[in-house]
Amino acid sequence: MKVTNDKTENSQAFMTIEMEPSEVEESLEASYYRLVKKTNIPGFRKGKAPRAILERYIGTESLFEEAINNLIPQAYEQAIKKQNIEPIAKPHIDIAQTDPVIFKVTVPLPPTIKLGDYHHLKVVPEPLKLAEDDVNIAIEQLRHQHAIWEPVERPVEFDDLIFLDLESSIDGKPFMNQEGIQYRVVRNYLFPAPGFAEQLSGMRRDEEKEFKLQFPLDFPRGELAEKEAWFKVRVTEIKQEKLPELNDEFATEINPDLKTLDSLREQVATSFRLKAEERAKIDFEERVIEAVVDLAKVEFPPILTEMEIDRILIERLRYLQREGRSFEEYLSSKNKTEEELRGEIRPLSTKRVTNSLVLGKIAEEEKIEVNDTEIEADIEGMVESATDNKDELNKFLNTPQSRESIKRSLISRKTIQRLVEIAKGSDISNKIMEAEE
Repeated sequence: MKVTNDKTENSQAFMTIEMEPSEVEESLEASYYRLVKKTNIPGFRKGKAPRAILERYIGTESLFEEAINNLIPQAYEQAIKKQNIEPIAKPHIDIAQTDPVIFKVTVPLPPTIKLGDYHHLKVVPEPLKLAEDDVNIAIEQLRHQHAIWEPVERPVEFDDLIFLDLESSIDGKPFMNQEGIQYRVVRNYLFPAPGFAEQLSGMRRDEEKEFKLQFPLDFPRGELAEKEAWFKVRVTEIKQEKLPELNDEFATEINPDLKTLDSLREQVATSFRLKAEERAKIDFEERVIEAVVDLAKVEFPPILTEMEIDRILIERLRYLQREGRSFEEYLSSKNKTEEELRGEIRPLSTKRVTNSLVLGKIAEEEKIEVNDTEIEADIEGMVESATDNKDELNKFLNTPQSRESIKRSLISRKTIQRLVEIAKGSDISNKIMEAEE
């Protein structure tokens, strides 16, 4: 066997492996003995047919394929030992030619991460923004949530709630057919088709109407793009929204512990402030991580990005399964192939891998660790917050695989917190280091 290390780039080793004819023959002979023992050949007892007879019976190509499939893994293992290569994932192997047998191998190598001077990193937090309009909007949303709907004897207007009987078809096939549908007439609403709500405006109770609508090219459900739908509707009831008055009574209805409208406004403002603080915290952490990553030089094999894409797609598939949808239906709704979807996800996956590698390297540098007590406390918190199946969840979270995943998550959280402290200038170890300088 002859091994040539062609080049090393992008954390990948590119090798050419050429097999000696004697090595190929040895593998062919071994494959013959394996196959002849489990192949029934007329006129011969199992395992007794000569090799030439077996080749005629199953085909020379089949025997060669069996031999190569067994030869490649063995040759690969020998090659990486000869070249002192430590792969981090399965290689990509292409058979270049068969006479002599030559195959090309791409071996993913461990990433290389060179951290920048993150110890002197400084990131200024964005000022917290709270607007009085936010509180007013939230109060209005509460009014709409507690509104009552009163029947009216007038034509349909936008923002009414109506009941209607619906018939429809696309290309002569039934589309949506149902009686007594409850429908909110909202301007520019896309369901069930763009322009549907506008067609209802002005209709009276018990009035019938037929119309056609065309779905645009960029419609979210790709299978409907550019198709024309026929609709027949009959309005059976019209209701208008009656909002509650803004007074102390309304505040008590929202929360019995509140006695005044001012106290409701204060509660809403506090809720907004807490949410804004949480958003600001997350945004600041993301800015710090981005700044640290910008300081680093990271190189890793493309296979890590592809593995991250696989993880994202598996998460998406599980979500679709919970909704009772297939992956094929999802692709159709997006009007994309799987390869196009992978391409769309690739930048996000690359960013995730890069961030994870940098944070992992910093965790090593900072000697950040997590003990069993911290893992158990995190598990306890997750179980306590669960609404049902707590015993099953506790059992699942205490499996070795789950505990290891929780450990990695906690280390990541601690690492981010350390970086936040450094970026704000509040990290004790950073201050000591600066004092020593």
